[in-house]
Order: sequence, then structure tokens, then C-alpha cells
Amino acid sequence: MKIWWRKIAVVLITILTLGMYSPTTLLEVDAQKEDGSVSSSSNADQETVARTIEIQDDIATTEEDLDTALNRLMSQAQEQSMIKFGTKIATKVEDEFNQEILPKIEEVLHTLLEETETAYTFLSITEDPSSGYGERIFNVYDEKTKQHVAKFHVRRDNRPLEGHYFNFHYHLSTDKFKVHHDIGDIYWDKNTPPKWMI
Repeated sequence: MKIWWRKIAVVLITILTLGMYSPTTLLEVDAQKEDGSVSSSSNADQETVARTIEIQDDIATTEEDLDTALNRLMSQAQEQSMIKFGTKIATKVEDEFNQEILPKIEEVLHTLLEETETAYTFLSITEDPSSGYGERIFNVYDEKTKQHVAKFHVRRDNRPLEGHYFNFHYHLSTDKFKVHHDIGDIYWDKNTPPKWMI
């Protein structure tokens, strides 16, 4: 999703400047051809660059409303969860995950957004779920402070005489990621589930 914001920013800046900015390499070529001074031209270019940077900062700090930010994060969370599950696990647990676990994740993300001290646009979801037997589904990351805010995990539990469960939980930066905050469990089977992302 971060890439889309960058693409949107580039398009908006392109439209707003409408060719007022000339790349410096072209200015150097023109200066060599004319053997003249480019100081007045370079001053205008510096002003254009300064204005472009100002516009970029304005675009970057344009705040989303709470619902838009929550929808963006939820879309990313669901996508990263399905990537984490892989096809073998997703086909069996996707419906229950969407009905039971995802609404609880949404509540947690809503609370995080309400409590954030930065603009909603700076919160994003990492795109690197752990494979194999790792627990990480995704992390919520504050791009402004460069800090993780929350870590969402799924652990495999083998309960004697019951079978295997997936335990969904999260950790918060406020308690230094030490406390397990439970989200819920999904029953797998008596047989051992396959590795993640397969």
C-alpha cells in the first residue's frame, strides 16, 4: 500500500508542477551549448524544487480519517494473514478466521488508531509474515517514529486429547511486547498442521 501512496504523490506533483521543473542534467547540456550563465534559471529551478518538496510534505501529512485508515489496515491485515496461512491452511480455516478472528483484530487496530499520537497515514502493516513454524503474521509500524506499535502472531498449540489449535494473539509496544493479548483460537485437527506459507 505504501507504494500506491508514493505513486499518487508522484502523479500529483507532476500535475501540479506541469513541467516547471527541468532536470539539472538538461540544464548543464543547455549551458554548455550556449556558453552562458544559468544562474537565473537555476534559481527558478531551486524555487521549483523547494515548492515540490513542500507539496510532497503536504501530501505526506494529509491525514486520513479513522474509517479510511482502519479499512486500509484491515485490508492489509487480511491479505498478510492469507499469505501467512498459505493455500493448505487457508482453505480449511479462512471462513472461521474471517468470522471469528478478523473482527477482533479490527477492534485492536481501531483502538491502536484512536490511541496513536501521529497521523493515521503513518501507521502501516509490514509485509513479511514468517514462514515455517514462525509466529509472526504482521506488525503495525509507525513510519514517522520508525517503531513497531503492535505485533500480531499465531501460535500452534497441541492440546492433549483435543488436537491442534491456532492461537491468535498480539503484543504491544506499551508493555515492551512481553504480554500475550489473546484474540482467539481456531481448531485445526488431530493431525499436525503443515508449515506456514505452503
